[in-house]
Amino acid sequence: MKKNSTTKHQKIGKLHSLGKKTHYHFTYNPQILESVPNPHPQVDYFVKFNCPEFTALCPITGQPDFATIYLSYIPDRKIVESKSLKLYLFSFRNHGGFHEDCINIIAQDLIKILDPRYLEVWGKFTPRGGLSIDPYVNYGKKGTKFVKMARKRLLLHDLYPETITNR
Repeated sequence: MKKNSTTKHQKIGKLHSLGKKTHYHFTYNPQILESVPNPHPQVDYFVKFNCPEFTALCPITGQPDFATIYLSYIPDRKIVESKSLKLYLFSFRNHGGFHEDCINIIAQDLIKILDPRYLEVWGKFTPRGGLSIDPYVNYGKKGTKFVKMARKRLLLHDLYPETITNR
């Protein structure tokens, strides 16, 4: 049993954040993101993260913007290491970016490091000035069935928007 555990850790390689004292980056830093091998690359399955404490800054006023980020993906050969994802999202804290920009940057950075079969990022921002913005982006890996899936999910996205009562 111990031998198997060591073998799994050797496959993962050196991680910079997991198992170490947390060091927070206060400026946008995509180099924080880390991946580990997908233990089930033969299976199509969703991984979903809910990040209810996302913060970025308005690039014009410098005022804070708060959001819940919903990130879902179907991995291929790699999965994101969750502590690195948490630290990466925290690195937006002082980043000046419009809501739509932040969501697209997150998607692009994750696609770059993971090369997933499918990915979607949805930001539900709290209102400022009586208006909330909820940008959504998705991606399907070229040459796979997930391109059609991404197109369909985008076209049907938020077809039945929720009743807003808590923001």
